[in-house]
Amino acid sequence: MTDSSVTTHQSDPANRARLRWRSRRGLLENDLVLTRFLDANEETLSDEDVDALTRLLDLADNPLMDLLLARTEPEGELDVPQVRALLLRLRQA
Repeated sequence: MTDSSVTTHQSDPANRARLRWRSRRGLLENDLVLTRFLDANEETLSDEDVDALTRLLDLADNPLMDLLLARTEPEGELDVPQVRALLLRLRQA
C-alpha cells in the first residue's frame, strides 16, 4: 500500500520550479551545465537524484565547478554513491 500523501519531486510543480531556481548559479559555467542537465533530464529525475543534486547545490560556486569539471572528487558527506552517480551524469551534460 502506498501513501498518496507523500509528495515526490515529480508530483510537485513547486518543488520542480524550486530546484530549477536553485540551479541558477553565479558562475556561468555552472549555470550552463546545470541548465543543460535539467533541460534533458528533469522529467526523469528520481527523488534520490534530486536529493543528490540538492546536496551539490548546497556548495559554493567554485567547489561545485571543481566537481563538475572533475578537478576534484566528492569528499566527506558528499562521498556517497548517489552523488557520485549524479556527478557522472552531470559531467556528460
